[in-house]
Amino acid sequence: MVAMSNDFLSMLDEGVVLFDGAMGTMLYERGIFINMCFDEANLSNPSLVEGIHREYVEAGADVIETNTFGANRHKLKLFGLDGKLADINRQGAELARKAAGTGVLVAGAIGPLGIKIEPWGPTSNEEAAEAFREQAQALNDGGVDIFVLETFADLNEIHQAIRGVRTVCDLPIVAQMTLQNDGLGLYGTEPDGFARTLIQWNVDVIGVNCSVGPKVMLEAVEKMARAVDGYISVQPNAGIPQNIEGRNIYLVSPEYLAEYARRFVQVGARVIGGCCGTTPAHIRAIRDALRTVRPVREPAPVKSEPEKSVVEAEAVETRDKSRLASRICEGEPVCVVELVPPRGCDPSKVLEAARHLSEAGVDAINIPDSPRATSRMSPLALAVLIEQLIGVETMLHYCCRDRNILGMQSDLLGAHALGLRNILIITGDPIRTGDYPDATAVFDIDSIGLTNVVHELNYGRDIGGRHLGVPTAFHIGVGVNPGAVNFEEEMHRFYWKVDAGAEFAVTQPIFDIAQFERFLEAIDTMRIPIIAGIWPLTSYKNAEFMNNELPGVTVPDGIMQRMREAGSGEEAMREGIDIAIELLRQLLPHINGVQISAPFNRYNVAIEVFEKGTKGN
Repeated sequence: MVAMSNDFLSMLDEGVVLFDGAMGTMLYERGIFINMCFDEANLSNPSLVEGIHREYVEAGADVIETNTFGANRHKLKLFGLDGKLADINRQGAELARKAAGTGVLVAGAIGPLGIKIEPWGPTSNEEAAEAFREQAQALNDGGVDIFVLETFADLNEIHQAIRGVRTVCDLPIVAQMTLQNDGLGLYGTEPDGFARTLIQWNVDVIGVNCSVGPKVMLEAVEKMARAVDGYISVQPNAGIPQNIEGRNIYLVSPEYLAEYARRFVQVGARVIGGCCGTTPAHIRAIRDALRTVRPVREPAPVKSEPEKSVVEAEAVETRDKSRLASRICEGEPVCVVELVPPRGCDPSKVLEAARHLSEAGVDAINIPDSPRATSRMSPLALAVLIEQLIGVETMLHYCCRDRNILGMQSDLLGAHALGLRNILIITGDPIRTGDYPDATAVFDIDSIGLTNVVHELNYGRDIGGRHLGVPTAFHIGVGVNPGAVNFEEEMHRFYWKVDAGAEFAVTQPIFDIAQFERFLEAIDTMRIPIIAGIWPLTSYKNAEFMNNELPGVTVPDGIMQRMREAGSGEEAMREGIDIAIELLRQLLPHINGVQISAPFNRYNVAIEVFEKGTKGN
C-alpha cells in the first residue's frame, strides 16, 4: 500500500523523520557533467535516477526527494527543455515512487526559479507563483506525498513558491532557506527572523539546507527553535567543497555528520537529511545515530535574549535630501552637466571643469559609471572628490552590471557616509560593447531591483529586512528612454521604477520633440520630475552615431540635414549648440530640468546651452 500524505504529519508527531541526501552529487559521480541538466536525466536515464533513489531507501531514509530541484520553466529554458517541464516533473515523481515502495514517502523537490523577482527583479510575484504552480501541478500529478521547497535565499520568492503549491493541493510543505558562512541568509536575514516569517505562511515544517556544513546549521537551528513553536528541518552540506584536480570534493565524513545529527535533534530539529556532497553512506550513518537519541518535542531549553522592540525609521522628506532635490521641489528648472571620469588616475582636468561649472551656477555634476562599458575612474570616488574639493553636488550614476547585491549595498552605505545624496540608478551597458568584452557581468539585480534596495535603505532597512537605525537620505533617480524601440516595455519598466520609489528620472538624449510628447502622455498617471537629456552634437558623424548606434535615440531628418550642411570643425559644433538650445527651449515647459552632456568635457558648451536655452539670447 502506498504511503498517504497524512503519514508524514504522523511521523513528525512520533519522532525524527530522515530525508535522503544529495541527488546532484550522485548524478555527477555517475557521469552526468555539471553543465548538463540533472533534472532531464529523469527522461534520458531513468534507471540511473531510480537506482540512486533505491540506494537512499536501502540506507534508511524515510523520505526521498524527486530529482526535480531545477525543473521549473525558467531553468529548463536554459537547456531548451521548458517544453518538457510536465514530463520531467511527472516522471521524476513516478521514479521516486517506484523506488520508495510502500514504506517510504516521496517529496516533490522545488528550488528557486533562477531569476530575480520583485522587488529585486522584473518578474512579478504573480508570474513567479504561476511558475511554481506549474511545477507543483506536474509533481502532484506524479503522485508525491509532500513538497519540499529548498535552497531559497529570498523570503519573497519562497512565499510565491508556497502560494504556487497551495493553489494545487493541500499536501504538507517543508520550507527551507539557505545560509551563508556567517549563519545568516543571503541578504543578511537572521534565522530566527525568517523562521517567524515562514511559520506564518501555512507550512508544516520550516528549516535550513545547503551552502554550509553542519556546524553553522546547528547554530541556526538553535536560533530557530528559540524563536518559533513548530517542526524544524535541517539538511546541511557535507562541509564546504574543496577543488581537487578540477573536481569539487566534500570532505565531511558520514561519522562526523552523524554526530551532528544527534546534536540537531537535541536542540529541536525533527526533520534531518543531507544536501550537497552527502551520499547514502551519510544517510546510513545518520540513521544509526538517530537510534540512540529521543526527539525533543519542545524547543531546546536555550536561554534567549528578550526581543527588542524596533521603531520604524522615518524617511527624510524629498526636499530635505539635497540642494538638487530642494530646487526640483521648488519648481525651478535645474541644470545638471555630465562630466565623464578620466581613464587614468589623474582627476585634475575633471575637477577644473567642475570648478568652472560650479562658478557658472549649475546645480549638480552628473558622473556616469563606466559609460558604454569602458574602464574609467570610479565614479563614486570622483563624486566624493568633486563634492569635497569643489563644493558642488554630484549625481552619481550607479550601475547594476559590475557588483553583486551585497557589494551594492556596501557601496551605497559608504557613499552616504561620505556625503553623496543624489543617485541615478541604471542597469548598465552589456560588457560586450566595451573595452573588455571577456569581463564577467554580474546583473544580480536590475535598476528596478536596486531602486527597491535604495528605497528600503531610505527607511532604515537593509536587503535582509534588518533595521539599520539611521536611514539613508538618497534622492533616487532612474533612467528612462522616451524613444525606446519597445516603447510599451520601457513604460512598463518605468512604472515599476516609480512604484519602487524613484523620485526623478533622467532621459536619454532628446532630439525628437514629438517622440518626447508621446512619452509625457504615456506617463501622465505616474508622473515624477523629468530631467531631459540634451546632447550638443559635434559633427554629422556624431549625429549618425547617435541615430544608428544608441538604441532608442532618434535624430530627425531635419537635424541630420542641418548637421550635414554645417560641415565639420567649429562650424559643426556651433550648429550642434544651436540645435541643443532650440530643443531646450521647446522642452522647457514640460520638464523639471535638463542634463547637458559636455562633449570632450568642454563645459563651456554646456553652460551656453543652459543659459541661452532657459534665458534667451
